[in-house]
Amino acid sequence: MIRPATEADVPELLAMIRELAEFEHLSDQVVITEENLVGALFGPGAVVHDSVVDTGSGELAAHALWFRTFSTFLGKTGIWLEDIFVREEYRHQGHARALLDHLHDQTEGRVEWEVLEWNAPAIDFYELLGAHPLSGWTRYRWYDAPT
Repeated sequence: MIRPATEADVPELLAMIRELAEFEHLSDQVVITEENLVGALFGPGAVVHDSVVDTGSGELAAHALWFRTFSTFLGKTGIWLEDIFVREEYRHQGHARALLDHLHDQTEGRVEWEVLEWNAPAIDFYELLGAHPLSGWTRYRWYDAPT
C-alpha cells in the first residue's frame, strides 16, 4: 500500500536514507537528524513530501522523497524525485514502479531525478520505464558544506 509518510515513520525513513547513502558510498555526507526530517516533512511551510510503501506488518518496504517543481516552458507542475529507495529484501516486487507510477499520477507534467552513473541496475530499470537521460544540460550545485 502506498501512502503519505507520517511523523511515526520518521525513524524508518531516516534509516532508509542512511541505507541509501551506504549503498551509494556516501554515508559520510549524511548529517540529517530526525528533527530535521520532521521539520522538512511536517513543519510550518513544509514543501517536501514522502510517499511510502507500507507492508502492513509494521515495516516500510520503500519510500520516495519528493517535492513539486514548475516548468515555465510547459506551464505545468512537475515533481523532483530526490530519493527513491527499496529495501533489499523487498526489491524486484514492483515497489519502485508503483512509487514512480504514484508520483506520475500526482503531476501534470513530468517527474525528474538523478542517478549515479555507475548504478547500472537503476539505469536499466529507468530506461525500461521509458525514462531517458537529458543531454545538453549540466547540473550545478552551490551550497555550504556541512560542518
